[in-house]
Amino acid sequence: MPFDFTLPDLGEGITEAEIRKWLVKVGDTVQEHQPVVEVETDKAVVEVPTTRSGKVLSLARGEGETVSVGETLLSIVEEGEEEKPKPRSVSVVGELPEAVEDTLPQVLATPAVRALAREKGISLEGIPGTGPRGSITREDLLSASLKRGAVGDEAGEVERIPFRGLRRTIARNLLKSHQMTVCVTGMEEVDVTELWNLRVRENTGLDARGIHLTYFPFIIKAVQHALREHPLLNASVDEEGEAIILKKYCNIGFAVDTAEGLIVPVLRDVEKKSIIDLAGELHELSERARERTITLAEMKGSSFTVSNFGQFGGGFATPIINYPDVAILGCGRITDKPWVVKGEIAIRKILPLSLTFDHRVTDGGDATRFLSRVASFLEDPALLFIESI
Repeated sequence: MPFDFTLPDLGEGITEAEIRKWLVKVGDTVQEHQPVVEVETDKAVVEVPTTRSGKVLSLARGEGETVSVGETLLSIVEEGEEEKPKPRSVSVVGELPEAVEDTLPQVLATPAVRALAREKGISLEGIPGTGPRGSITREDLLSASLKRGAVGDEAGEVERIPFRGLRRTIARNLLKSHQMTVCVTGMEEVDVTELWNLRVRENTGLDARGIHLTYFPFIIKAVQHALREHPLLNASVDEEGEAIILKKYCNIGFAVDTAEGLIVPVLRDVEKKSIIDLAGELHELSERARERTITLAEMKGSSFTVSNFGQFGGGFATPIINYPDVAILGCGRITDKPWVVKGEIAIRKILPLSLTFDHRVTDGGDATRFLSRVASFLEDPALLFIESI
C-alpha cells in the first residue's frame, strides 16, 4: 500500500507552511531521511526529509500552495511493492467497462477552485493546469479569467503577481501588528557628529582586522542602555492574562532587506556583547538572511526591534511594530545640516530617529524620554563606555 508522507510538526508553534520548491518528482526513488520538499514557515526556509524509502507515486500539492501540519505532502510506494492495477468487473456474460471516470477525460481542480470558477462564471475546460497531475490551481484560473476579460475592474493591461511566500508572511504579520497594538510614533533629530568622527578613526585599525564598523552597532548598544531605564518598552502583552511582561533580557531584532522582502533576525543578549561583537554578528546574520539560510529560531524571541531604512535614503517614517514587541526604532539617513552648537551655526551630521510604541503599554512621556536617552548616547558615544557594565 502507498505511504502518505505528511507535513511534520516543525516546532516553534508552526501550524502550516507554504511549498516553496519540490526537490523530487513523480517516479523518483527516494531514501529515508532524504529532503523531498523545501517549505517556507514564518519567514524561514526549511528542507523537509521523508521518513520512508521508495518510489514517489504522487505529489499532493503544487509549489506556492499552503499545507497544514498533518496534511499529505506526497505518496510513496515502498520498495518491493508496486501499484496494483484496478480489477476489472466481470459478469457471466463477460467483462464490464471500467468506471466512467477512468475512461472519460477529467478536469482536475480542488473544490475551492471549482467554487471560484462558478462564482466568476468561467468554465474550467481548456484551462491548462500547473498543479499536481495537471490540476488547475487558483492562479491558473485567475490568469485565464484575466485573459478572457473576466476580471472586469482593470482599465488596461495588467500583470498578476501571486501573493505568497515571504510577501504573504510579511503581510500577515503586519496586519496582526495593526490589529493587536495601538501605535503612536514620535520623532527626533540627533547630532551624531562625534559618533561619525569616532567611527572614521576606529575603522582605520579595524579594517586591517577584517572588521567593518557601521553606525548600527552603536545605535543598538544605545537602545540597550536606554531600555534599562525604560523597561516598559522592552516588553510584550499577555492578552489572555491581562498582564504586561517585562523582559529582563535584551534581544534586539533588526530588519534586513532581501530580494523577497524584510526578514528580522535577532541579536540575543545584547547587554553581554561589545560593539565589535555586535558588528560581526550583524554582518553574519544579515548575510544568511539574504541567502535565506537563516533558521526560524534565529528570528524568534526579540524584545525590541530596530530598522535602519536610512541606508536606502529615507528620513523619518512610521515603522510598524514587530509584534509581539511593543516598540520599534527607525533610523533614517545621516545628512549634513546647519545646527546650533554653543550659540553658533555649524554644519553637523544629523540622524533622524522615529520611535513607534504601543500606547496601551506606556505613554508619550516615557517614550519621549526613552528616545531622548538614546539620542544622548549617540550624541556623546563616550557615555556608552562610562555606563557599560
